[in-house]
Amino acid sequence: MSNDPLLQPYQLKHLTLRNRIMTTSHEPAYPEDGMPKERYAAYHAERAKAGVALAMTAGSAAVSKDSPPVFNNILAYRDEVVPWIRNLTDTCHDHGCAVMIQLTHLGRRTAWNKGDWLPSVSSSKHREPAHRAFPKLAEDWDIERIITDFADATERMKAGGMDGIELQVYGHLLDQFWSPLTNDLDGPYGGATLGSRMKLVTDVLTGIRKRVGDDFIVGLRYTADEAEAGGLTEEDGLEISRRLAQSGMVDFLNVVRGRIHTDPAMTDLIPIQGMKTAPHLDFAGRVKEATDLPVFHAARIPDVATARHAVAVGKLDMVGMTRAHMADPHVVKKIMEGREDDIRPCVGATYCLDRIYQAGDALCIHNAATGRELTMPHAIEPAPTRKRIVVVGAGPAGLEAARVAAERGHAVTVLEAQSEPGGQIRLTAQNPRRREMIGIVDWRMAQCAARDVEFRFNTWAEASDVTALTPDVVIVATGGLPNTELFESGKEQDLVVTAWDMIAGDMKPGQNVLIYDESGDHPGLMAAEVAANAGATVEIMTPDRTFAPDIMAMNLVPYMRALQDKDVTFTVTRRLVDVQRDGNRLKAVIGTDYSDLKTEKTYDQIVVNYGTLPMDELYFDLKPLSSNGGAVDYDALINGREQDMQRGPQDGFQLFRIGDAVSARNTHAAIYDALRLVKDI
Repeated sequence: MSNDPLLQPYQLKHLTLRNRIMTTSHEPAYPEDGMPKERYAAYHAERAKAGVALAMTAGSAAVSKDSPPVFNNILAYRDEVVPWIRNLTDTCHDHGCAVMIQLTHLGRRTAWNKGDWLPSVSSSKHREPAHRAFPKLAEDWDIERIITDFADATERMKAGGMDGIELQVYGHLLDQFWSPLTNDLDGPYGGATLGSRMKLVTDVLTGIRKRVGDDFIVGLRYTADEAEAGGLTEEDGLEISRRLAQSGMVDFLNVVRGRIHTDPAMTDLIPIQGMKTAPHLDFAGRVKEATDLPVFHAARIPDVATARHAVAVGKLDMVGMTRAHMADPHVVKKIMEGREDDIRPCVGATYCLDRIYQAGDALCIHNAATGRELTMPHAIEPAPTRKRIVVVGAGPAGLEAARVAAERGHAVTVLEAQSEPGGQIRLTAQNPRRREMIGIVDWRMAQCAARDVEFRFNTWAEASDVTALTPDVVIVATGGLPNTELFESGKEQDLVVTAWDMIAGDMKPGQNVLIYDESGDHPGLMAAEVAANAGATVEIMTPDRTFAPDIMAMNLVPYMRALQDKDVTFTVTRRLVDVQRDGNRLKAVIGTDYSDLKTEKTYDQIVVNYGTLPMDELYFDLKPLSSNGGAVDYDALINGREQDMQRGPQDGFQLFRIGDAVSARNTHAAIYDALRLVKDI
């Protein structure tokens, strides 16, 4: 038996959890037709078979028709959910993992124009800023109906074999009732006292217990401190915790701190990279001290050491490592095998959550198999035949290609023009808040080193350098260089500098700087932050109707906090058409897609963020020498078959290019390119 605190079993009521690590409730947005079908089950099963003790699924499953899904939630109000829940539960149980589900009514945290187009309902007359729907104030019949809906949904989950349920009480309807910030009601559920605001939660718990009995496990994930003036205080939260414990209806407390009604508030509750690790852990420990109930908690606990500390010192009974398990589903297995250094790190990029809040599905920025368990492997199988593979470029695409090829058992050589690996990731890590991104590079370099991948740095590869290695396969991952050719002018703008120049420190900021951001991704705002920190007056301009759309909600928050107290303005729906010299300054010719309007304005410096153009000369030099002519069989790529196209010399090598060497995309796309191609070589 291990003496590792994380690997000790935990008795939760009648349920024995095999260790202290869980994945907390989160909605990866994988349901189909509101049901957790095979993709959903495969995602949780991967973590279950690797040792997670408890999978808290959904985030959250909706109990009522007037709680329509905004994150592609599971529809717990439909009877047809039961067999799908049973399939999900059985799949995890087969691997020894307990399974529960989080149930909710979203209240005002939804939209009226989704699902059945029913009005949103809340205890508040005010809209939630993040979801914008103005709710109706709940009537008595709404409250009665919703209490029944929670009981009905719980009964369905029990019928589906779940080990228990968790009520969502932060930001959603139940919390809207018990927070003084969002309870505008009169009467027994009104906002006058803590007891009246808690009455809906109490009545929901009573209804659930009447339906499923005392043996079924029921807990709450709730805010015990809203950390906002006028909201629930820590003392209120501790009192709520004590009352829940005294009720005898609750089996565990899953504690969060803060609110989620705006992007900044949500980012404080669910911190991202550059923010403090485990910022609410001590607070969760105080809740544990105040009650005799089991306490769970998760909020940026990305590493094993922090998780182990949380359990060892008694702050938590179960520790949530949810984003960590999106980065590496085999965390527990690697702890058990003494391979903690082998764990793929969560770098806090929060690409997963940001995609959900932009109506996408959850994907990890540097594990392309997460969410694709039905088609992509987390563990790479050996190839039947060992090949010589040359990878050109050691950015994220090239490093992933090298890693996967080496795990397949191939002999891999990587040629890299720079003195260090990382490509654009190394540039990203120049921002102190985003330095954790270098973990994407460091982990892959360690994986490659363990498998004897040969790296040749400071090597500008020519075709002859590649062919001299007599490769069977060549993968060009040379990335791209910033594009400074504006479409409207039809010429490269040699008067501008690039966002890369500014971030790298190759160009010093001027006094009056225009950041023209047509890509809408991180380099534009990173460059703006460099200029603003240097004291420049900065204008960020985009032709789009919103700025920086590819950065998305939670990652935008730290940029705004860094920029809004400085001399920075944002200009939307304006297009940079041309740049001309005007004495010792630069004249920007500015148009718009909405009319023929043109204006002119002068700046000291114009910085352009307009994506990259592929560095593809080597690829085209090698193309006539390759057996496939550089072509990719897309059907084979999508369906997981080996590439076998023949378009060139029979004795030639196979040639592929990936990542930004093909076209400007992002880190996840580059890594996915590499994984799904090389896993079948």
